[in-house]
Amino acid sequence: MPWFDLPEAELRDYRTSTPEPADLDAFWAARLAEAAEAAAPPTLTRHAEDAYGAVRVHDVEFSGARGDRIRGWFLQPPGAGDVPVVVTFIGYGGGRGLPVEHLALPAVGIATLVMDTRGQGGGWSVGATGDPGRGEGPEYPGVMTRGITDPARYYYTRLFVDAARAVDVAAGLEGVDPSRLGVQGVSQGGGLALAAAALRPDLVKVCHADVPFLCDLQRAVGLTGEFPYREVANFLSQQVDLADRALDTLRYVDCALLARRIRATTLMSVGLMDEICPPSTVFAAYHEIDAPKEIAVHRFGDHSVPAAHHERRLRHLRATL
Repeated sequence: MPWFDLPEAELRDYRTSTPEPADLDAFWAARLAEAAEAAAPPTLTRHAEDAYGAVRVHDVEFSGARGDRIRGWFLQPPGAGDVPVVVTFIGYGGGRGLPVEHLALPAVGIATLVMDTRGQGGGWSVGATGDPGRGEGPEYPGVMTRGITDPARYYYTRLFVDAARAVDVAAGLEGVDPSRLGVQGVSQGGGLALAAAALRPDLVKVCHADVPFLCDLQRAVGLTGEFPYREVANFLSQQVDLADRALDTLRYVDCALLARRIRATTLMSVGLMDEICPPSTVFAAYHEIDAPKEIAVHRFGDHSVPAAHHERRLRHLRATL
């Protein structure tokens, strides 16, 4: 595939042109307060000891947006003592999967809380959480347009609150050191990692966001013809009277705007041939982060993470946490 976006030299200077909503901080404070008020304690049930042996695995359920119960996995490395913990978020269409898919961090001494993704998990990995807060009105198949005419009812508003609540829950789990907490994810998971770091800057110390989705959204929906962004373009090609309202909603969940609130040490990656999450949108978020940061630029990379970068992430986590 070609280099279709800005040249690399211009990407190094690119900034989003989307204006930030004046009430962005108040909006998210209200959503998070609502969730905290409705929250019930998390539950943990030991899972498949015969399969995982010394790695302790628990099936987790915790309160997300508006108190909705969200599923997850909690994996702890062998041994005793408080260890670092990383909250793991999942890519578009996938769910929490099975614990066997998340053994890398426990293998190097780091616990992980894997958050299921409400209303997804029917694509490339299994999920176990529905979306009881579906928005009303028309929508295009997928979740990108679910409730898109109202920021308070938008699907990604609920999902971002779930992500922030997952950080809260991880910080309170037995056997972890809350002062050594990170977040990580690829694609949609990368966007959720950025959002969680922005919404919980007091807790998140390290943020890993690989080829992140949900950045510089107004540019993305007009730049790429690939899904999932294409869901929005297809929807608005028919619902022409809703375009202004939809684009306004996207400003509230734009990680290029929320990134200004990140205080965590951040490692990102971008593929310059990525047609799903265009490189300019990734750089838009990266440039707004006012914290120690690095970005791995893969000149011939598409929407994937090279094997060598997985090792770089592990080294980075071990060095910072």
